[in-house]
Amino acid sequence: MKRILALMAIMMLVSSVCMAGEYTGYLSDKKCANAKAAHATCAKNCVNGGQPIVLVEEGEGGKVYDIHNQDAVKDKVGEKVTVTGKLSGSSLHVDSVK
Repeated sequence: MKRILALMAIMMLVSSVCMAGEYTGYLSDKKCANAKAAHATCAKNCVNGGQPIVLVEEGEGGKVYDIHNQDAVKDKVGEKVTVTGKLSGSSLHVDSVK
């Protein structure tokens, strides 16, 4: 019985780690985001060259989130967007893009 309760507690804890929410920022590539570059054309060129897409959250010191499902946002690189998705660590699985 103790094992079952412990397992249930662990499952509840793990499920709360993946938090769904809305995140607003700019879709860029990882290289440009780390260099604090804000040029849409540069981001598009880097993504076309193989760099992974990230979401750079708005605001000073905005967080950078890796995008788990790159194809969901590929046509919006360089744009300001609001994405709805599930965050797990620093990786975001996008459900929708506005």
